[in-house]
Amino acid sequence: MARKDRAPQAPVEDSRSEAERLEDEQAEAARLGAGDWEAPPGKAKSFGPSIKRMLGLLRPYRWLMTAVLAVGAAGVVLSVIGPRILGEATNIIVQGFVQRQLPAGATQEQVVEGLRQSGQGDLANIVEAMPGLQPGAGIDFEALGGILVAVIAIYALASLFQWIQGYVINGIVQRTVKGLRTEVEEKVHRLPLSYYDRMPRGELLSRLTNDLDNVGQTMSQTISQIVTGVLTIVGVLVMMFTINPWLALIALISVPLTAVIVGLVMGRAQSLFKEQWRRTGRLNAIVEETFTGHALVKVFGREREVRERFREENEAVFQASFKAQFLSGLVFPLMTFVGNIGYVLVAVAGGLFVAAGQIRVGDVQAFIQYSQQFSQNLGQIGQTFAMVQSGVASAERVFELLDADEQGSDEGGATPTPGAGRVAFERVRFSYSPVRPLIEDLSLAVEPGQTVAIVGPTGAGKTTLVNLLMRFYEIDGGRILLDGVDTATMTRDALRRQTGMVLQDTWLFGGTIRDNIAYGRPDATEEEILEAARATYVDRFVHSLPDGYDTLIDEDASNLSAGEKQLVTIARAFLARPSVLILDEATSSVDTRTEQLLQHAMAALRTDRTSFVIAHRLSTIRDADLILVMEQGAIVEQGSHDELVAARGAYWRLLNAQFEQAVADLDLEPEDDAATGAPTGAVPQQTT
Repeated sequence: MARKDRAPQAPVEDSRSEAERLEDEQAEAARLGAGDWEAPPGKAKSFGPSIKRMLGLLRPYRWLMTAVLAVGAAGVVLSVIGPRILGEATNIIVQGFVQRQLPAGATQEQVVEGLRQSGQGDLANIVEAMPGLQPGAGIDFEALGGILVAVIAIYALASLFQWIQGYVINGIVQRTVKGLRTEVEEKVHRLPLSYYDRMPRGELLSRLTNDLDNVGQTMSQTISQIVTGVLTIVGVLVMMFTINPWLALIALISVPLTAVIVGLVMGRAQSLFKEQWRRTGRLNAIVEETFTGHALVKVFGREREVRERFREENEAVFQASFKAQFLSGLVFPLMTFVGNIGYVLVAVAGGLFVAAGQIRVGDVQAFIQYSQQFSQNLGQIGQTFAMVQSGVASAERVFELLDADEQGSDEGGATPTPGAGRVAFERVRFSYSPVRPLIEDLSLAVEPGQTVAIVGPTGAGKTTLVNLLMRFYEIDGGRILLDGVDTATMTRDALRRQTGMVLQDTWLFGGTIRDNIAYGRPDATEEEILEAARATYVDRFVHSLPDGYDTLIDEDASNLSAGEKQLVTIARAFLARPSVLILDEATSSVDTRTEQLLQHAMAALRTDRTSFVIAHRLSTIRDADLILVMEQGAIVEQGSHDELVAARGAYWRLLNAQFEQAVADLDLEPEDDAATGAPTGAVPQQTT
């Protein structure tokens, strides 16, 4: 199973200074072994470039987006024309009502002059503004019916265009997110192992799931609204200025206030949205860690601490989310309030203009509708910006993943045919951090068929040595040769096809036992799979399972014992038939009898193949052709078991420490063993 990374714990309320907060975060990251520490993001690092890059994802569909904009513009034009036509319907009704009140046979000029003489100047202005007035005629229902039919047709067609726009944009966005998800998946496979060493798995999964989904939802829900809103605002402004420029200027009073509100609220909300998604990633890391290590939590009685840690991080997510949503939620009511102020001003000024005969009642009605549309669309766009900020915050986290340094490309590298497995390290230098050298000037030659055991204290560089051979990390200097070919000039795929690895952590995947054995060679025949299973003694226990080789292994492989899982991983390496075999504590979880059987199987597997055995048990170390003793990244001793014991150096001290501990555990009197120079009376179970 995979190594578990711990997510850093954070307080609910952060009243410390920025410097103190970053110092504590750095200390926490160092405690967790997070590698190169990076300051957590607060406010969006670059909102403008990030949203530009986010929209740039739509570039492959730019022609389709152009067509969508054209359709959307047509729908907006029709929607904007509607109120103006309805205003004409109101004018017909008002004019018909006024005509019915006037004496038949009189002319419009006579009526206006009579009203002025009677002191009704305002009414005279209104009557004078009515074109084609016919006293005594009443309402023209034929013209009114035609207008109503036209308005219904216009609104129906506008709705159709808007539906087409939304449908197409949704398809574009989903395809875009699908492509982005594919790009992220491909990126994950190009990242070096060092990236995963410092990135908690829960945090990475949060970026691959929560953040990607949020980007998709943001684009799907906001693009259509913003496009429609902006086009509507432009169309409404045009119509308002054609009706009355002075009223249009009064309606625009709300725009500066709207800009101020958006600037003040959104700037603060953006940092909170970023914090929300960062906290969500850390919460996911805690959940992933806790659920995977659920058994250990129970064993050590840490349920209360785990619950408290979850509660604190969950509270931090709540606080950031609540504040972000609260601030962004203020935008719409504030902008609606500002819009209503403009609406009141338009209504009052419109009434005065009607009384002055400068505009008709229906035009004021249309203008009021346009004013409402203007303020509503401004409010909706402002509210949409809250979603945009959340989406951009998530997009930045995804872009950080996409922009992470990749392992060097090996395109054009050599793909040599598998050889005998001769390995040579020539003056190799490597360090995980420039300020902490690990391996300096290491040289080593291993002939085909040799078994090399690597021992040494924790942190000596044993596993690092094979990681460099596998090119999980790139060396800083020197070179590593496999059958005379520099591994740096080979493709990683060609290199790793010639190597087989069995780790102390039993990496099994969801599927059957047969699938897990065949993972190293998917094209293996059934007979080859069974041969590998018999050679590694998987066949000995698999028949006791309900479905034999077709038994499904669950996510944690909890239906197999630790030893059985390790046997399956050894069978997987056996089936791959590699040129170089790496065993990293490969039999640490099996009993002594099974280990003895596996030694016979691995002896056959090691024939004509180079084998590296890391920190193995004494039985393996004694049989090795070459034993390397490493301390602080350097090989301090090398030779056979007998040679190293006779030298009474670092290896001998390791054996003494091991045997003395075993004897102390059994409370036996140690005696010197003439053959090994180590105490007798106990069988060591592990090396240091």
